Amino acid sequence: MSKVSVVILTKNEEKNIAAVVQNAKKVAEDVLIVDSGSTDKTVQLAEENGARVVYRAWDNDFAAQRNFALQHVKTEWVLYLDADERLNEELIFNIAKAVNTNQKAMYRLVRRNSAFGRDFKYGVLGPDSVVRLFPAEGVKWESKVHERPVGEFAEKTLGGYIKHYTYASFEGYLDKMNKYSSIGAVDRNLRGKKCSVLKDLVFRPLFAFFKMYVLKAGFLEGWLGFVLCLNYANYTLNKYVKLKIMGDNNYENLNG
Repeated sequence: MSKVSVVILTKNEEKNIAAVVQNAKKVAEDVLIVDSGSTDKTVQLAEENGARVVYRAWDNDFAAQRNFALQHVKTEWVLYLDADERLNEELIFNIAKAVNTNQKAMYRLVRRNSAFGRDFKYGVLGPDSVVRLFPAEGVKWESKVHERPVGEFAEKTLGGYIKHYTYASFEGYLDKMNKYSSIGAVDRNLRGKKCSVLKDLVFRPLFAFFKMYVLKAGFLEGWLGFVLCLNYANYTLNKYVKLKIMGDNNYENLNG
């Protein structure tokens, strides 16, 4: 177990932290918390459950936060978990097998999402997959939001899944979509991207809805599936509206 560290990014996660640390300890002796200024009992509970805690101020950059963690990893392998995620037993077994046999790769893990008190099979919150397990050297994270690891290793997929206990409330979901659209817009603006009215404000949101509602079968989730697909289109629209406003006014960020 000493070959892998589990990294968890936190801010005010006292409801989740004890459970995720205990779950992480099933595959790793070293659990590293990167906290960005919790004002609740997150840090205390993490340490009480045997995790190490380091601090980095939040600067709207998920990749930077995850790369910072790599500076504190002391093992050959690293596994990233969010505070609201749990590994199932099959995945725990397969992670241990991959690490102990030193099969170096960037491992993609299936994630099943639960929100608003129910599980989802289709549409916006249908199952997805994320690359989370890989050697601690030779990989770095890119992109401020919807970040992804980039490295020199081939990708493989492990059996089992992560259970993702995502949005507890619809208000929390809307708040996060607004935050993500802002981060995405600022990131594109800083990289010199421009907004096309026809392409980005008309066709992108329309295709976003079509992709989630039709291609990913969001319609099978009933009325809530429709609402989530509609909000996904709205998230896409808002991201480019914010980019357009910054570009038209020569702003570097949304505050001018």
